[in-house]
Amino acid sequence: MLSLEPRNSFFGSMFQALNATAKFVASPEGTALAYGSLVLMALLPIFFGALRSVHCSKSKNASDMPETITSRDAARFPIIASCTLFGLYLFFKVFSQEYINMLLSVYFFGLGVLALSHTLSPLMSRIFPESFPNKQYQLLFTQGSDDTKEEIVNYEFDTKNLLCLVIGAVVGVWYLLKKHWIANNLFGLAFALNGVELLHLNNVNTGCILLGGLFVYDVFWVFGTNVMVTVARSFEAPIKLVFPQDLLERGLGASNFAMLGLGDIVIPGIFIALLLRFDVSLKKNSRTYFYTSFLAYIFGLGLTIFVMHTFKHAQPALLYLVPACVGFPVVVALIKGELTEMFSYESSVELLPGSPRLTSFPTVSGSPASLAGSMATGSSPRHRRLQPTPL
Repeated sequence: MLSLEPRNSFFGSMFQALNATAKFVASPEGTALAYGSLVLMALLPIFFGALRSVHCSKSKNASDMPETITSRDAARFPIIASCTLFGLYLFFKVFSQEYINMLLSVYFFGLGVLALSHTLSPLMSRIFPESFPNKQYQLLFTQGSDDTKEEIVNYEFDTKNLLCLVIGAVVGVWYLLKKHWIANNLFGLAFALNGVELLHLNNVNTGCILLGGLFVYDVFWVFGTNVMVTVARSFEAPIKLVFPQDLLERGLGASNFAMLGLGDIVIPGIFIALLLRFDVSLKKNSRTYFYTSFLAYIFGLGLTIFVMHTFKHAQPALLYLVPACVGFPVVVALIKGELTEMFSYESSVELLPGSPRLTSFPTVSGSPASLAGSMATGSSPRHRRLQPTPL
């Protein structure tokens, strides 16, 4: 019997089983299917997000640049996350949980539509032929008149982008009305892929600072207080991937979920994407560090599941993922004699001089809350052209 307390780190940084029904005994087949599906869903946004991050970093359009995380940002990240977590804890203690979650649902509806639209854009470009009548549109809001006129919003998009937005809106309405786990996962996967693609670490040192800080953060808030437990029980948002353990018995209406937080995907994922860009910079036509870190992630996630089932207790996945994702590539670099090159590599060199850096943090990790900021960042802060990103 698997009956674990429904814990979840603020960044969704927790791998756990969440019993939605009392005393349900998951079958071995159902448990294996659930965790196998979660591992597969975790790998997809990391793999494709990392590939897209390479193309994103080579973009010639400053307004489409990713946000760069510096060492200073990385050091502040766990502190800001802790303050936000505790703030949410106080909110849920003082205000009605129903109204807070209603506001969060509307907030994530908007973010989810944008994230899913951005995720589907390359696919739409591949599906539709060149002969497709792809009309251009522009959404423009200004204030003032004549010489004092100032642009508030200048948003350009085309027919394919519009179709992506419609699909995202349909999924969003489905999520708002039903809170179905499939709709949750579609938004969650889009958030994770966008996070890995658009949040760039500037170097390996920054990655180590960020992962190390969140390693301590995760362990402290999971094992040291009940703050995370309270927020997890109250918080309803697509900041996690879920898969029912009772799917074989109850079909799509299943309600006993295994869960993987988006932070367990995005945080290691942006480090893995950095190593892929480092591989590309070596110009050796190999992806040694990317595949090493990718396999390390699989190992760390598998170890998390093993420990969780051995001790029958929810585990903070970053406790196992951080040492694996950092340690394995470092060992490989030592063996190949490329440790100096790895730690001296600067990803920001590939970016244009006007590339934005991360100056604000998402309220919930794994969601591209930073997308709204990145869409309004760069040389033209209110002007963004939606363009498909090749895989």
